[in-house]
Amino acid sequence: MPRPAPPLTPPPTEAVQADVRRALEEDLGGGDVTAALLPDVPERAYLLCKEDAVIAGRPWFDACHRALDPQVRIDWRVAEGQRVAAGTVLALLEGRSRTLVSAERTALNFMQTLCGTATTTAAHVDAVRGTGTAILDTRKTLPGLRQAQKYAVRAGGGANHRIGLYDAVMLKENHVRVAGSVGAAIARARQAQPALPLIVEVETLEQLREALAAGCDRVLIDDFTADMRREAVRIARTAPFDGRIPLEVSGGVGLDGLRAIAQDGVDCISIGGLTKHVRAIDLSMKLGPAPI
Repeated sequence: MPRPAPPLTPPPTEAVQADVRRALEEDLGGGDVTAALLPDVPERAYLLCKEDAVIAGRPWFDACHRALDPQVRIDWRVAEGQRVAAGTVLALLEGRSRTLVSAERTALNFMQTLCGTATTTAAHVDAVRGTGTAILDTRKTLPGLRQAQKYAVRAGGGANHRIGLYDAVMLKENHVRVAGSVGAAIARARQAQPALPLIVEVETLEQLREALAAGCDRVLIDDFTADMRREAVRIARTAPFDGRIPLEVSGGVGLDGLRAIAQDGVDCISIGGLTKHVRAIDLSMKLGPAPI
């Protein structure tokens, strides 16, 4: 089943620090030769959001700066998951001039990417608000940033699909083909992994009936036409199945037609574009006092 968005809990500290360590090594190499030209003195800075956005990424931003200066002070003015307007000062910083500018780009790279994911997710959540349909992410994430992006999806009000290939069984076309039928694939999966959630992708209404009869935790109706989707909802909601198994829609789902799909009565819609079509939010960090 989809993981609920609240509470908004970041990945373990060690996972955040591992992300940051890789990113800083990539950027700093043998040292910041430009920052070395600056006098190493106490300095202030502020983080500015230049467009409307949903905020996500504070743990990574903080970890970038604290990796270079454990004594840096970061005073956040906004919460994770908060919607802000263009021109909002997100945070005030106090630290050493050299480490502030050395951490700047890596910290902003995390923050702009995760704010982008959260903002995109929020737009999709808004589109289905009131329908009872949940918005899910997928495994189509930036390599190495899956936990971070899935956190950002939750910050935007979405929910997480499976995290990887290990925490749920998901039977697709190839698995069904090898097993011989949907029912046979389900039986094999239940025997091998009885404790894990089982999601089954179907391509026809007959396969849907077979999956519902065999029993699973969710059925994914992939690339159904609108008429097929409505019939799928009717089948799943009425006797003998009576809505016990949720329906998920996936495949070719865009923002424009999202509400119409939700209004057909499906339980959740999974969208790869939340995490793979990344448009970064425009942020900047400037030295000096924040504008009043």
